[in-house]
Amino acid sequence: MATVTTKAIVFSSLKYSDTSLIVKCYTQEEGLKTYIIKGVLKAKKGGIKVAYFQPLTNLKIVANHNNKGKLNTIKEVRISNPYKTIYKDIVKQSVVLFLSEVLTYAIKEEEKNELLFKYIETSLIWLDLHNKIANFHLLFLLNLTKYLGFYPDLSEKEKLGFNLIEGNFTEVSSQKSIISGNEFYQFKKLLGIHFDSIEKVSFSKQERQIVLKIIIRYFELHLDGFKNPKSLQILEAVFS
Repeated sequence: MATVTTKAIVFSSLKYSDTSLIVKCYTQEEGLKTYIIKGVLKAKKGGIKVAYFQPLTNLKIVANHNNKGKLNTIKEVRISNPYKTIYKDIVKQSVVLFLSEVLTYAIKEEEKNELLFKYIETSLIWLDLHNKIANFHLLFLLNLTKYLGFYPDLSEKEKLGFNLIEGNFTEVSSQKSIISGNEFYQFKKLLGIHFDSIEKVSFSKQERQIVLKIIIRYFELHLDGFKNPKSLQILEAVFS
């Protein structure tokens, strides 16, 4: 067992017995870790609070990390970047709930990946500080693929189709994995942009749903065991 001090982003929390939580976090120092937080659901002053473990909260923790296969424990915890708006805004809450579910399915590595951690952390701070966020989740997921190893190859952008399996531009054909026409046009709008340019990209509600379904399909094709997020319907309702 080793004692580790690290930043951590909460991916999920699950009630365990009447008083405890099992919490999955993505840590800066050691990748994905699962913790048991005993007694946190009992009413008590001081100590570790259940509010720390809301989806995608940014924490600084001191934890005991066991060998693989065993649950870890947290000795100390505090909020690293307190959000000002995310938990007060129903739209942002829905986005965060959806993204936490996608990240839980997408990231399985118990190893350090500083760039991936930094991307998630800074993206959430951006979300917290901005108001025009209707396209945030689309760009977050598409740019996440850079860190997961399957960002679209942009070298032949003049072609009019995109192969979701190969991750590259291609000629239009009837293959199911190739998108073209309006689907292709809407998907292409997001490629190569950053959050600070997001307001320049415009989608109708219907177009936004089209693009989200394409991105989810892209994740399913490239990540073993990736599931269609249950919170997708909530998100669609919020932006409809």
